[in-house]
Amino acid sequence: MSSRHFSRRSFLAMSAVVPWAFRGMGFSAASGSIPVGLELYSVREALKADPEGTVRSVAQMGYQAVEFYAPYFEWTEARAKQMRKLLDDLGIHCYSTHNNADYFLPKNINRVRDLNLILGCKYVVLAWSDPKSGLDGWKAVAETLNSAAETLAPAGLKAGYHNHQAEWAPISGQRPMDIIAKNTKPSVMLQLDVGTCLEGGADPVAWIRANPGRIRSIHCKEWSPDPGKGYKVLFGEGVADWKGIFQAAESVGGVEYYLVEQEGSRFPELETARKCLQAFRASHV
Repeated sequence: MSSRHFSRRSFLAMSAVVPWAFRGMGFSAASGSIPVGLELYSVREALKADPEGTVRSVAQMGYQAVEFYAPYFEWTEARAKQMRKLLDDLGIHCYSTHNNADYFLPKNINRVRDLNLILGCKYVVLAWSDPKSGLDGWKAVAETLNSAAETLAPAGLKAGYHNHQAEWAPISGQRPMDIIAKNTKPSVMLQLDVGTCLEGGADPVAWIRANPGRIRSIHCKEWSPDPGKGYKVLFGEGVADWKGIFQAAESVGGVEYYLVEQEGSRFPELETARKCLQAFRASHV
């Protein structure tokens, strides 16, 4: 996502053979049981109005997981425990959270760690980094991720990075995403946002295959080059090659869970989430 998307959000190596890699989370690609969740930014207005009711509605649709984004950081531990109880009662999981850049600072990272442990997460994802004008700026992002990974590791948590458009635009002949991948620990998840990858002019399938074992979650977000549609197309209505993406993710990418994400559509938020899940289920067979 571009800076305009971040402002909204603020409101916000492993083997290439994957089946065994999922045992710790209780699912496997071989059995076709990779969970599909919803990035809750997709239903942000509903979530703001009624957090528990929205999570309950999402679970009732058939989503198996949710991903909370930036506002969760303001929760008290008591509220986080209440949300965890709801997740457990509903039988769904929160495998990761999306976090603003300042959440990775030393003054905040321990609070992030504690909240994510309460929620039962495995990954703490840096959701956005301001586009950098030079490679050194992107190398600094990689160092931030490595530092967070070291802080989180003793608690059993891992760091992650979520791409947007800018990471695919070459600087001095090198793509920032390649810099991040090359300069981060293998434990750092490279969470692929398909839509912004496509808008950035990159090939999601090629990226997955170039980083075996590190694409442990994917934001299944569509995109259309039609300027009147963009990210408002529903899952399956854009230009993403989902068959190829799923095949690459499950054969070499190391995907552990999928997350539907929608930035807007011609339908209300919850209806959009329901329609996208139906389309996802129909295409992922």
